[in-house]
Formats: sequence, structure tokens, C-alpha cells
Amino acid sequence: METIVIDIEKDLIGTQGNMTLSIKASIEMGNLVVLFGDSGAGKTTLLRILSGLTKPDKGYISIGNTVWFDSASSINLVPQKRDIGFMFQDYALFPNMTVSENIAFAQKQPDKKQVLELLERFGLDQFASRKPAYLSGGQKQRVALARALARKPQLLLLDEPLSALDASMRITLQDEISKAHAYNGATTLLVSHDLSEVFRLAHKVLKLSDGKVQAYGSPDEVFIDNRISGKVQITGNVVKIDKQDTFYLLTIVTGMNQVLKVTAFQNDVDDLHEGDRVIVYSKAFNPIVIKGR
Repeated sequence: METIVIDIEKDLIGTQGNMTLSIKASIEMGNLVVLFGDSGAGKTTLLRILSGLTKPDKGYISIGNTVWFDSASSINLVPQKRDIGFMFQDYALFPNMTVSENIAFAQKQPDKKQVLELLERFGLDQFASRKPAYLSGGQKQRVALARALARKPQLLLLDEPLSALDASMRITLQDEISKAHAYNGATTLLVSHDLSEVFRLAHKVLKLSDGKVQAYGSPDEVFIDNRISGKVQITGNVVKIDKQDTFYLLTIVTGMNQVLKVTAFQNDVDDLHEGDRVIVYSKAFNPIVIKGR
């Protein structure tokens, strides 16, 4: 399997003062990878470095067999030569362009058929002639995703695309991100600090802290703490419902950003969906899940 190899350093001023972003990672291509960490950990800077918008002080970046950056060999491909789609946190739509024009602007070669396909795929057909000022937040998000995909990128970079949306809209548009990731098999790197989002979307998590890689693996491998006790009443949100042989395994993220795994049976999940708020409590040491009001 081809990989993205990152081995870079960049001196920054972080939330605690001077900081060196020092990232060493090998990411399997084709995955949806969440960059997770506190504000100031270096998540957005890493995206900007991968895109070519920020230059590392030194290091090496390769995507498959193509070297994008190598300080030792004076290689630094400009953003236009990197096969990326970048969706910024504020969407950065062109206000003087219609939805269709915004999407078409990102194409390497004009392709009206692809624009129509993206409009349909993201439910934007009826808004094709509107300008961004007349769109809702969710509609702007879908336009920005469609525009990022119009390049048919090898690497799709999403910088906290849902941070400005309310909870119900976030859940709906998380599905749009999954759809965008599957569109042309691009590798997706998504910046987030929302554990619910991580467990709903991520194949892998690259967890950063103070500019360093703290952990890399599946969401379960990175976040699950098997020492968490079940002898308490806890409220949280269901982020994943997995069908096992004779039962269901629920992944629940609490308000304190703890992650719980709880078993449930068919009658427990009949009225339960991902995103629902639930209460977990124990009875005779057996965890029980009921849907919140």
C-alpha cells in the first residue's frame, strides 16, 4: 500500500510560547485520517505544510512515489503542483461567483458534466445559480466540499469544516464528508477536536500534542481506556452502533470527552441512532443504556 511520508520540523509560536512542530508519520493512503489535538497543537499548520502554503524549516514529504518537499535536495513543489483539494475553515467561497462557478473554478480542465454531477451528489442543483451570500451555512459547506473535489485530488485537506455549525447540522454534514471521501478514493485529512466526529468518521487518528505525534491508530486504539468504571450514571452521545453476532456494540462519547464501549441488544437499539443522546447506568454491575430526553 502506498503511503504519505511526513518528516518535518517548523519553529512556531504556540499557545504556550515558542514551539517546534516536529512531525514524523507514515499514513496509509486511501484512509480518512483525523488530525486531533488541543488548540495550538499544530493541526492546521500541518495541513498548510502539506498543501504547500507554509514551508517547513527542514524535512521531507512524499505522497506515494512523488516527493513534494525535501529540504536536503531543495525540492518544494508549489501548491498548484500538489495534487490536493483544500477546504478552509471559513469555506473561502468567491462571493462574486455562483455555486456552479465556484465549483468549476477549481477544475484542472473545464468539465461541465463533472460540475453537474457534483451539484447533484451534494444536493445543490437548485442553488446552482445562487451566490454564497444567499446560502445557509450547511449549503456553503457542501459547495466548499464540492469545489475541493472538483480537482479530483489525491489528497483532500479539511480544516475543521464543521466547527461553525450547530450540533444537528454537524451530524448531517458528517455524512457529507464521508460521501466526499468516497467520491474518488482520495486520502482525506480532517482537522477536528470533537471526539464524536472522530468516532463517526475516522479510519485512523493522528493525535498531536505540543507539535509532536502523541499517537497514531484507529479511534479505539488511540482513545479507549479500558480502566473506565461503569459503576456511575453517565450521559453522552452515541457515535457508532456496530452489529455483532448476537448483540450490538455502542461507542458513546461523554461530555467530558471520555469514550465508552457498551453492549446492547436488539430491543435496546430499536429506537437508537448515531448522534442520539443517551444515559448509561449500571444495575447489578451490568451497564444499561436508555435514550435521553
